[in-house]
Amino acid sequence: MDFVVVFQFLTGLIAGTLGGLLGIGGCVIMLPTLAFLFKYPLPVAIGTTITAVILTATSGALGHLRLKNVDYSTAKVVALSGAIGSLFGSIIFFYISDQIWLLDLILGFSFLYVSIRMVYEGIVKIPENPGNKVPGSATAKATIGFFVGVVTGVVGLGGGYALVPSFIYLLSSPVKIAVGTSLASFVSMSVVSGAFKLYQGVVDLTASILLGAGTVIGAQIGARLTKRVPSWAIKIIFGFVFLYVSIKFISQAF
Repeated sequence: MDFVVVFQFLTGLIAGTLGGLLGIGGCVIMLPTLAFLFKYPLPVAIGTTITAVILTATSGALGHLRLKNVDYSTAKVVALSGAIGSLFGSIIFFYISDQIWLLDLILGFSFLYVSIRMVYEGIVKIPENPGNKVPGSATAKATIGFFVGVVTGVVGLGGGYALVPSFIYLLSSPVKIAVGTSLASFVSMSVVSGAFKLYQGVVDLTASILLGAGTVIGAQIGARLTKRVPSWAIKIIFGFVFLYVSIKFISQAF
């Protein structure tokens, strides 16, 4: 039991460190670890992960608020629309949580997207746009927030893997502002989704707290490593790791 506690905390620590270093959510590390190494039932792995992210997103958002990397007006719009989307997504999850093959398939394609994005960003460095705002209309931002919220409610993955590239590629946001605003926006989505998963009884609360505590500490370590470790190399490596994860989820679906 002690080994499990320590390993879950270390999983969160690693996830938080990579998240702080690469600007991705710790979910992409925590969820497959719970599913494949700890052998959690997939619905419980999803519920436990998204509940842990409440701590992760809150800590990260506070850090970026201090660094002035948050576009408040965008965060408000995305947080509200994302919370509504998470509500819809959580209702969908309630009805399909016993369809493990379908969850495997959705997660598989979600991780396929993550892997392609990370390898691409490792090879082609993202140009930094000037400014401290996320450009674009409120309607575009609300639409992005809603659909990311729906996916969050269904598969329990943090919004960083979808919100950050949406802000950068679709709205031409500066990278740092995209990361900070994403974290601030995602707190509401994780709270709504996590609350539904808790009500549904698919959350290991102890594991969520351990994972969340690990990510909070790891995120600070990752932030300090950004000046020492070439993120492009790590993105390529983990891009291929997530490619393996996506294939594993998809193969399980069939």
